[in-house]
Amino acid sequence: MVKPIIATLIGGTLVGIFLLWIEYRYFIPAFENLSVPASSSCTFNKAFRDYLQDGGFGPEMVLIPAGQFNMGHIQKEVDANQQLIISMESFAIGRYEITFAEYDRFAIATGVKKPDDQGWGRGNRPVINVSLEEATTYAEWLNVQQTNRQYRLPTEAEWEYAARAKTNSQYWWGDEIGLNHANCDSCGSRWDNKRTAPVGSFAANPFSLHDMLGNVYEWTCSEYEEKYTGKEQHCLSKHNIDSLRVLRGGSWYSLPKYLRVYAHFKNKLNYRDFTVGFRLVSTSSHPIKK
Repeated sequence: MVKPIIATLIGGTLVGIFLLWIEYRYFIPAFENLSVPASSSCTFNKAFRDYLQDGGFGPEMVLIPAGQFNMGHIQKEVDANQQLIISMESFAIGRYEITFAEYDRFAIATGVKKPDDQGWGRGNRPVINVSLEEATTYAEWLNVQQTNRQYRLPTEAEWEYAARAKTNSQYWWGDEIGLNHANCDSCGSRWDNKRTAPVGSFAANPFSLHDMLGNVYEWTCSEYEEKYTGKEQHCLSKHNIDSLRVLRGGSWYSLPKYLRVYAHFKNKLNYRDFTVGFRLVSTSSHPIKK
């Protein structure tokens, strides 16, 4: 009599373990990765990923609340011509920089050449050696062939608003570079001045975004200007090939001053480098300038 009871208990336990494995292996990941419809109302800082037509998932996006911020130099470095108050509508931006895994899926699907990883590895490292043209083409592939949502590069204003995350200091964590907040030359991480770090290796800012400062410079869609005149709030058409575009955020190779949240840089849209990557935004509006 005892043996059948023990056998029943063991069998029930094994069945329970198997059912839990099924739940955690298949149902919970699917729930966590459900796409948020473009028209749905969600709490801010909530993440979502779109299902792709090829069966994968798009980049993880975070909803950012509307608000105002002071763009440009801050504190003692204020320049009346370099600081302005900008009102932002809500938008979604990538929690992480676009990774090799995400970009390689696009490259395989479209037959474009995969960018060089410098021998550092692919997977969840940020994609590097991509031009603005190539980053824009990746976004268009998501738009046209894979999802019902509109993706693009961020404007310079969107990028800085997201990077600041309602803070008002040199870096989102304070006025000193500190230790191990980011990947740069003298940031105190094990990747400093050597190579990129896997995305998400450092703490997120208050908007739940990782690596906004350091790791790789990030393309924006805005035309570069020394003093802000409004171009920072718009995208320049990819067909305008002669104008310089803005790069933001600094990289694994940058000194700390180049990671400051307001620091901006310029380059041609066909520029490629092992310090440059990108992340995407998604909005309901399209501030494209011809």
